[in-house]
Amino acid sequence: MKKRCKQLLIAACLGLLSTASHAVEMLDKVVAVVDKDVVLESQLAGLVDQVKNSAKAAGQSLPDEQALRKQALERLILESLQLQLAERLGLRITDTQLEQAIANVARSEGKTPEQLRSGLAAQGITYGQFREQVRNEILLSELARNQVRRRINISDQEVKQVVQMIKEQGQNQNRYRVGNILLPLPGNPSTAQLRQASSQAETLIKQLKQGADFRQLAIANSAGPKALEGGDWGLLGINEMPSLFSEAVKNNRKGDIIGPIRSGAGLHILTIFDMQGATAQTVQAVEVRARHILLKPSIIMSEDKAQSMLADFARSIRAGTASMSQLAEQFSEDPGSAINGGDLGWAAPEMYVSSFRDTVSQLKVGELSEPFRSEHGWHLVKLEDKRVMDATEQATEQRAYKLIFNRRFTEEVQTWLDELKDEAYIRIVDTTLSNGEL
Repeated sequence: MKKRCKQLLIAACLGLLSTASHAVEMLDKVVAVVDKDVVLESQLAGLVDQVKNSAKAAGQSLPDEQALRKQALERLILESLQLQLAERLGLRITDTQLEQAIANVARSEGKTPEQLRSGLAAQGITYGQFREQVRNEILLSELARNQVRRRINISDQEVKQVVQMIKEQGQNQNRYRVGNILLPLPGNPSTAQLRQASSQAETLIKQLKQGADFRQLAIANSAGPKALEGGDWGLLGINEMPSLFSEAVKNNRKGDIIGPIRSGAGLHILTIFDMQGATAQTVQAVEVRARHILLKPSIIMSEDKAQSMLADFARSIRAGTASMSQLAEQFSEDPGSAINGGDLGWAAPEMYVSSFRDTVSQLKVGELSEPFRSEHGWHLVKLEDKRVMDATEQATEQRAYKLIFNRRFTEEVQTWLDELKDEAYIRIVDTTLSNGEL
């Protein structure tokens, strides 16, 4: 649909909404229209409160309320665009996947599910809100991987070059906690747009050198993906961060203000919040040999039916009345392994999708799992064997590939989000935040 048509249609819909439900809107008004979705005041206020609570816990100062609300609205608009795309593509996170992810969150924090719930309540977050946040985080992560992964091509030569670089640098590499303020520019900015962005960058750099809080200015001014986190990208090695960052920070010290630096996205102002050293270590690779049965829910086979069938298979295997290899050959919908009785061969757990990886990593040799859900369907898995190898050389190659992929992924995600926003109809209804379209 053309943009003008979208405007007329959405304007008409908003007119109907305002006359039919004026009382409801007074309680929870629309602050922005995002294609076929809206952002509500309650959503905006909730995100602002979360940022305030996090900042308070960290002892971090914040910009004024108006700047914070604008930045939070920008985050919600981007999330809405991504969630709408995920819906159009048919991406779904099942309740089972969600519960498995929440259980992993609790486990990673050393808590039981009950302790996790209590902690959320103490922060003023309901369990329902938390579930929705986790579901959306998983969905956005899956969407980004699906959309951006196809843009990234890595050659063997690139991997060899990074392996050589790692060897020359040794394993004793500094890690940098980088802060980034991005002042956005269009693909082909005009002289006036460049002048305005440069003037804003000079003003911010002057404030920073006079002692202004970098995180506070990032929240108020940055258009980068980590803006609400104060522009904090966390600890990264030189080869892990975007190439623009790595060239800028490697000859600087903690606290230095770097920039402005021009990229395709705009002008960047960087700082180094902290630096840490990394020590050399021998890497040992763990490989597992697993056997599984996969059932894929469909119109014919419901989620409950698939889970129930695998539970029956598990009881039969444990009772010794059936073998897993025979059941896999007969029922598994993974053609590559079914022909081998479900045998997946030797592989590092990291090669599997997250839910399969987490499950197989927790099993003991000879142990059979309970049925669990992944994005591929329902699984029953048995850990046949496990082995540990000295894999420093192999790990270096894997690390090199991962470093290149993560660097490209970070760069491409920003480009993809900019394209998504450029193609969308966005109207800020709350005139205290902005006027017109974005």
